[in-house]
Amino acid sequence: MSEQRAPNISRYSSFTLPEHDVNVVYIMRPRRRGCDAGAEPAMDSYSVLKTFHVIGVVLFLGNIIVTGWWKTMADMTRSPAIIAFAQRQVTLTDWVFTAGGILLILAGGIGNALLHGMALTTPWMLAGNALFTASGVIWVAILIPLQIRLARLTRDFRTADALPAAYWRMERLWLGFGLLAILPPTAAIPLMVFKVV
Repeated sequence: MSEQRAPNISRYSSFTLPEHDVNVVYIMRPRRRGCDAGAEPAMDSYSVLKTFHVIGVVLFLGNIIVTGWWKTMADMTRSPAIIAFAQRQVTLTDWVFTAGGILLILAGGIGNALLHGMALTTPWMLAGNALFTASGVIWVAILIPLQIRLARLTRDFRTADALPAAYWRMERLWLGFGLLAILPPTAAIPLMVFKVV
């Protein structure tokens, strides 16, 4: 008599995280031979999307903090060639890491909310999104235009002996508003982690 085997068919199941009012959907797969009967979770969508969200936060905040640091260090050299190189890198890293981080934050956060029935009007989510948006407004309205002007200006003085006064005025504005733009998303982290407001 041959041993009857369970079909290798994945099925979906879910559970609720009552403290967050979240319904988590995950894929069930049959256990390997020799294991207890039943199924084990292969992965759950909540954790996968949350991982994307966290990676996005690390990329986003990490890049804007580190970029500000090494750009300031480049400015302290007062070397036009070093400053021009640093300014080009600020633009490139913003496109790759800041924009990439924003996409992962949005995909992970909104994806989890929509997939798991979380109300976007939940107080901690509203507050976190408002802080994230406030930072975005500072970036779009002030920092990106300043960065574009700085990048254009640095192209002209790569081989110059001195830096124009206009550069230093714009650089001080960029640094000041950059520091201001870091505060809202940093404040959003405990709201999102502890889910309180």
